[in-house]
Amino acid sequence: MSSSKPVISRRRMFERMAGAAALGSAFRFVEQPAGAQQPADRPVNRYSAPSRLQITDMRAIRIASNYDYPIIRIDTNQGVYGLGEARDAGNEGMALILKPHIVGKNPLNIAEILDSVRNFANQRRMGGGYSALDIALHDISGKVYGVPAYRLVGSKYRDRIRIYCDTTETADPKLFAERLVLRKKNGFTFFKMDLGTDLVARQPGAVNTRGVATEKGLKLLCEYLATVRDGIGYDVPLAADHFGPLNVNDSIRYARAFEPYELAWMEDPLQVGTLSTGDAPKNWRFYKEIKEATTTVINTGESLFGLEEGFRPLIENLAVDMIHPDPLTAGALIETKRIADFASMYGIPTAVHFAGSPVGCMAGVHMAATIKDFVAMENHAVDIPWWGDLVTGVPKPIIQNGYIPVPETPGLGVELNEEACKAHLRIQGWFEPTPQFDKPIVDEYRIGGPYPHLDDNGKPVVSR
Repeated sequence: MSSSKPVISRRRMFERMAGAAALGSAFRFVEQPAGAQQPADRPVNRYSAPSRLQITDMRAIRIASNYDYPIIRIDTNQGVYGLGEARDAGNEGMALILKPHIVGKNPLNIAEILDSVRNFANQRRMGGGYSALDIALHDISGKVYGVPAYRLVGSKYRDRIRIYCDTTETADPKLFAERLVLRKKNGFTFFKMDLGTDLVARQPGAVNTRGVATEKGLKLLCEYLATVRDGIGYDVPLAADHFGPLNVNDSIRYARAFEPYELAWMEDPLQVGTLSTGDAPKNWRFYKEIKEATTTVINTGESLFGLEEGFRPLIENLAVDMIHPDPLTAGALIETKRIADFASMYGIPTAVHFAGSPVGCMAGVHMAATIKDFVAMENHAVDIPWWGDLVTGVPKPIIQNGYIPVPETPGLGVELNEEACKAHLRIQGWFEPTPQFDKPIVDEYRIGGPYPHLDDNGKPVVSR
């Protein structure tokens, strides 16, 4: 005799139990008293519809400084915006021409947006537009998700970023040394000095007709290094830069002469036989020849964009001891980390070049926090008293005893101080509209609309 009750399997019974438990949880959530507060550690994010977030505009300002700072702002339909920065001494137009390629897109789709504009990037300042977008998109995404920008690109290896400061040259070796000693007294633990051949150019027989130091000139340059080392000590890292129009053989001569001073690195020695007029090497063979001829650490890379486009040959061929990307040219957070991670696989550490505003600086700080084999990051504005005033949101001074703490606030962790920025604008106006960039200025493949021609039957038509 059959039973009228349905047979319920064990699996079905457990499914019903699970469903009831979930339903009960839902009811408990709904029945929460209307006046109940959210937990203190979970603030409400007012950008609450990320799936419907869209880019609506891009605008820019340029701040006058030792190297002008082109800063962009990407706006969205929900009020959240992101700040970015093109390479120092560059032009905001490199980012603005990308505006029609990103308006209407969801800024949270960072990789997709960057992929769509990558072919518009190139070496030197031409990498600034792509880099500015990367920074602004991470600023937006961090604000929307309520996390610091570094969380969007990787794990944090360190809580603070070691800073080195460039020190401009002076003809008096003792005064030169005093400048670096003052850096040390101010808390810095990593140093760099410009060591241009022009320092000894007035000495008879010190410089040849190519503007390169003779043996006599090299000995005089080494006296500067010795005086500085006597001042700050041999136990602290000291790098050097800006040597002049050196070719391969010149670079080897200089590097060998500098060996007793144990430089942290000799920066961009090769200036003849490189990309255009200076510091972005396209012939890794030259750098490899220099590196293998000396014990002085050789680094380069501040004007290279991208792993595949710029750094890969240098790294794969072990052509340098250290790479030196500038995030505002190299591709900012995602791409510079890719470059550094790739270099790590070959045992090559990463130092970071930087000479921009606090906006780009904090982007570099977030990125550097995620680099495993990180050495130090540059700041080229130590002698500009108002530099830190350009932003709010981080402890002041921004550089504390030679380090910058990694922010834990959403996005980059900084906002512009409008009053301070307006006091130093190169071009007057505050993020003025940019309708001149609404239509594509650069493009990949755009067929266009109807045009007059003959159809297959020889009849005149205006069609696509």
